[in-house]
Amino acid sequence: MPLPDSRNTDIQIWVGDRLHQRAEAKISVFDSVVQGGDAVWEGLRVYEGKIFMLGAHLDRLFASAKAMAFTGIPSRAFIRDAILKTLEANGMRDDSHVRLTLTRGEKVTSGMSPHFNESGCTLIVLAEWKSPVYDNEKGIRLITSAIRRNPPQSIDSKIHHNNLINNILAKIQANLAGVDDALMLDLHGFISETNATNFFLVQNGAVLTPHADSCLPGITRAIVLELCQAHSIPCTEKNLSLTQAYTADEAFTTGTMGELSPVCEIDGRTIGDGAVGQVTRRLQQLYTQRTASEGDPLGF
Repeated sequence: MPLPDSRNTDIQIWVGDRLHQRAEAKISVFDSVVQGGDAVWEGLRVYEGKIFMLGAHLDRLFASAKAMAFTGIPSRAFIRDAILKTLEANGMRDDSHVRLTLTRGEKVTSGMSPHFNESGCTLIVLAEWKSPVYDNEKGIRLITSAIRRNPPQSIDSKIHHNNLINNILAKIQANLAGVDDALMLDLHGFISETNATNFFLVQNGAVLTPHADSCLPGITRAIVLELCQAHSIPCTEKNLSLTQAYTADEAFTTGTMGELSPVCEIDGRTIGDGAVGQVTRRLQQLYTQRTASEGDPLGF
C-alpha cells in the first residue's frame, strides 16, 4: 500500500536520544509499550512555522506520566528540543502532525511489573506530513459503537495513555459499517466521545458537550469552550443521550488531528440538514484564527 503522503518516505524520527531514518527507527522488544501498551502520548500540529498549544500538550504529557508513576522522565527542555530538531530535520513548517510518545522504557526482562524498568523512559517523536484527517467541508458519518468508553473506576480518561484497545475495537466497527468513526457511550448510556475525538452538538443555537468524566478533556475541546465564552455562544457541559444527538440542529467533533469536523450523519440519521451548520462554521473560523495567531515558533 502506498504511503498516504509520499513526502513521508524518508522522514527522520526521534527515538531515545537521537534521530533515525524511517527504516531504522525502532524500539526494543523489551520496551514497555510493546510489553503492555505502557506509555503516554500527545498529538501536536504545526501551523505556518509554529507548534500550536505546545505548552498545554507537554503539561498533559507530564501529568499523564506522573499519574502512571513513570521514572527517569526526560526534562521538558529535552523533549521540546527533540521536537524542534525532528521538525527541522524534516523541513516541516506547516501541514504537519507530531505523534509524541513517552514509554515507561525498556525492561530487563519481559513482565508486567515496572520494577523491571531500569533504564528510564523512551521518547519517540514521530513527525509526518499530514493534513487534517477529516473533510471539514463535507462532514463525517458516525455509528454508535457497542464498545463502551472506559469509566474513571476502570481507566481514568484523564490519563492520555497508549492502551487504546477499546477505541480500536470501536474504530473496527466504524470501518465495517463504512463510516468515518464510532460514537462511544459511557456505562450509563450517555454519549462520551468518538473513538478518536470529543463530541459536541448544537440545539437552538446552544452548544452542548458531555462532561469530561468518561471522555478525554481534550485540548481542542477546551479551546472550543473558551471560544464560546469569549464570543457569547451559549455552551453547557451535560449528559447527552443519543436521541439528543439524532435530533440536534448541528453536531461536530474536535481534536488536534481533525480540528473541528462537522457530523452530517449518526446511525443513518441526518443531522440537521446534513450540511455544515452556522454555529459549527463560526467556531471553525474562530479556531482557524486562533491557530494562525498563536503557537511556539520553530526557529528555523
